[in-house]
Amino acid sequence: MITILIMLHLGGYKCLKHFYINYICKHCHHFFPKTVSYNRFVELEKKVAAPMLIFVKQVLLGKCTGINFIDSTPLRVCRNQRIHCHKVFKGIAMRGQCSMGWFFGFKLHLIINEKGEILNFMITPGNVDDRFPLKYENFVREIYGKIVADKGYISQELFNELFVNGIQLVTKIKNNMKNSLMSMADKILLRKRALIESTNDELKNIAQIEHSRHRSFSNFIVNTIASLAAYCFFPKKPSIRVECYQDNQLTLF
Repeated sequence: MITILIMLHLGGYKCLKHFYINYICKHCHHFFPKTVSYNRFVELEKKVAAPMLIFVKQVLLGKCTGINFIDSTPLRVCRNQRIHCHKVFKGIAMRGQCSMGWFFGFKLHLIINEKGEILNFMITPGNVDDRFPLKYENFVREIYGKIVADKGYISQELFNELFVNGIQLVTKIKNNMKNSLMSMADKILLRKRALIESTNDELKNIAQIEHSRHRSFSNFIVNTIASLAAYCFFPKKPSIRVECYQDNQLTLF
């Protein structure tokens, strides 16, 4: 089941029912001789959530190199016009705001390295602050060096807390803030922050991590984890090539 779910998102399919009935059951029966009916497959999905999460966390995640990018992206579960009549995620999903406006659903928080590899992820309700995951020790346990983020992560308290743990938070400053000295390496890294935006774009448009056809919270979690696993198998990910990173002298290509 884990293999089938990863194949679904790796191939960019949008409909599990069409993929399972017309592709797996007909053309891949020799690989999966004990296939069950589609309805039974959907019922059994929730049982593979924990094994798939362990597989992603222990096997597929990348390794920190000292250059990290963090961002959050909304996972909408319905259109804004249907928020009041939405029942599947009632009491779980929340309204949040992003650069594209208001949405109803969840937030996916990602940390990646300069190779485009996912280092860690967290799913929170849509109304949770972007800085909230960085306060959890488990979320940044394997992270060191610099974390490049947008203005939504500005916080002197968070900066001090991370700095004590060997992590430097690099962000731009707001218009009403006093200017501060910044090394050329940090300025170059801020210009390359679009790397994680490209990662979010591939997760949504290729791995199909976001859609509004969920019928249970457990299947939503399985779909999200399978999408992240599929992205980890992509042969080519958004990346930048670091030639030199010594004494704040950084060369990127």
